[in-house]
Amino acid sequence: MTERVELWWARRQFSRGADVPYAIGTYREAWAAYPAVARQYHPDLNAGIALSQIPPAADVLLRWQCDAGHLFAATPTEQRSRPGRVRRRSAWCPECLEAATGRGAFPALALLPPGADASSPPPITSSSRAAPSRAPRRSARPGPICEKTPDVPSGTSFASVCAPQPASAAEALLHERLFGALAVTRGHTAVRVSRPFFEHREVWPDLVLPELRIAVEYDTIGRFGLEHVGAREDSDRRKDRLLREAGWEVVRLRSGKLEKLGPHDLQITSTGPRTVGLLLDAFRSIRGSLLIDAYAT
Repeated sequence: MTERVELWWARRQFSRGADVPYAIGTYREAWAAYPAVARQYHPDLNAGIALSQIPPAADVLLRWQCDAGHLFAATPTEQRSRPGRVRRRSAWCPECLEAATGRGAFPALALLPPGADASSPPPITSSSRAAPSRAPRRSARPGPICEKTPDVPSGTSFASVCAPQPASAAEALLHERLFGALAVTRGHTAVRVSRPFFEHREVWPDLVLPELRIAVEYDTIGRFGLEHVGAREDSDRRKDRLLREAGWEVVRLRSGKLEKLGPHDLQITSTGPRTVGLLLDAFRSIRGSLLIDAYAT
């Protein structure tokens, strides 16, 4: 049951038999993957408790302040699982999102009323905050499936007209380095899958190696710390499952302290010439040295 931070802390003090059940810094590493969320934590409206003393999965109501100055209440899970495909600076604040789109992202979140004293906790009532841990309801009716995917067998790779461009210069550079080290077909951007992935029957790995049937993903937390975490991580796992069902294997390069999702994933701090060597070693563990070395240039 969601509770105020003061009550949550008091209950932890009682259950653990200590005045400070979690020392400052206990969960610093866990929160390091969410720098933008951590920046919104209000240091003065949470009973003097530091964010690094609160587990990211705790069902506790905390006070936050967006970059525009709006104060609102939300649980850590709500802060880490904002809805929407486009992550925007205002998307983390229900008041900013309502002003931008005309609809509130979290009608359950309690905002400080106009003129309220910022030094006092925002009022939270059952009427102002219903169903705190539930995501916004989505229509059960599926959206239309894109008809641009070619009618080819599941597991076939191809150049998709729907695939997005590389998301970063680092990804584009990784592409050139890897394809410079392997003499495999270039230009494929998608893999046909057996079940729809959102509105498509195809998925778009960052790098597609057709002859090896290996897909490479380059994951970062993004500029604001919300990429490939929360709901995005669930989407990544679903994408990997579809690829493996189609006979492909996935290697994810996980940076920004992102945890591994699969058995062949690599945790890196940055991409460089050494990254290609690490990828080739991962490919050898998947397909064997004989096949990989046959394509090495």
